[in-house]
Amino acid sequence: MDAIRSKLQEIQEQYNGITAKLMDEEILRNPAEVARLSKEQARLEQSVDAWRKLQALDERIEEAESLVNESDPELKEMAQAELEECLPERENLLVHIQHLLIPRDPDDDHDVIMEIRGGAGGDEGNIFAGDLYRMYTKYAESMNWRVSVLEANPSEAGGFSQIIFSVKGNDVYRHLKFESGAHRVQRVPKTEAQGRIHTSTATVLCQPEAQETDIEIDPKDLTIETHRASGAGGQHINKTDSAVRIVHIPTGITVNCQEGRSQIENRETAMRLIRARVYEEMKRRQEEEEGKIRRAKLGTGDRSEKIRTYNYPQNRVTDHRIGLTITQLDRIVEGKLDDVINGLIEADEAEKLANMEL
Repeated sequence: MDAIRSKLQEIQEQYNGITAKLMDEEILRNPAEVARLSKEQARLEQSVDAWRKLQALDERIEEAESLVNESDPELKEMAQAELEECLPERENLLVHIQHLLIPRDPDDDHDVIMEIRGGAGGDEGNIFAGDLYRMYTKYAESMNWRVSVLEANPSEAGGFSQIIFSVKGNDVYRHLKFESGAHRVQRVPKTEAQGRIHTSTATVLCQPEAQETDIEIDPKDLTIETHRASGAGGQHINKTDSAVRIVHIPTGITVNCQEGRSQIENRETAMRLIRARVYEEMKRRQEEEEGKIRRAKLGTGDRSEKIRTYNYPQNRVTDHRIGLTITQLDRIVEGKLDDVINGLIEADEAEKLANMEL
């Protein structure tokens, strides 16, 4: 408990320091810095409020404990009643504070760029990729988030061999970051004449959308080429060099964008993708240097690398990482993902809490 109080005192000092900075005239002339400090202050506010409540409870308990041994029966009874109220309240508050002190992923409030690819199973894998895209758009709609398609390669049989889209809103990465991996589907494909159940996969990659303030990319580290787009998309697509390919030389990361109607549009999309992927790669390297174990993000699409199974005949969804099974697949595919997403967030917080040093 002393460690918790010490940590809360430290947070209180940080909060007061930010308050002082926000009154500095020089800082007030810098809107970007004001926004950054305000955001940081808002993040600390709950912990500061909890610290004030804990201090007030400590004072009440200390006072009651000093009176509980008094000879006056009425005074003693009042003190005992105060302790019976305050002690459980303090225990509950300490549990709440422990959760507040769980280290927050600095990317949790970022928007995301998601990529879904059809994996094992051919046409059925692509159709399933389309089903997952629809599921995420429905979930985003329920969360009042905005979805924009950046690149899409539709499959002739339906769905997508690949689709890349952005999701913007509040705490998007916090809710979607555990979706990365291979998703497996078990069902009778529309193309199956004999009614046999097939197993197919699609892979999902969810990355925080990095802003220019998150990572600085030297233009000298980029190779930018334009070329004529290929594939479906209308007659205009082969007449101009509207497609853009960008290579980040230090990491070898390459993106190619051709869905936009102009070179400018494709260049902007390609830069967003490069920034997100380079940011993710830099984080991975930093975590490796620090000896941290990083969750695998994107599998090869092989059905053995599964994080979740969608079993249509049994109307069942199973997330294999936390052993969660829900027999409401029909609701899940309609974007009602709260039980799954919240289960993953809670499991992650429990793990962090168990490993937290206070």
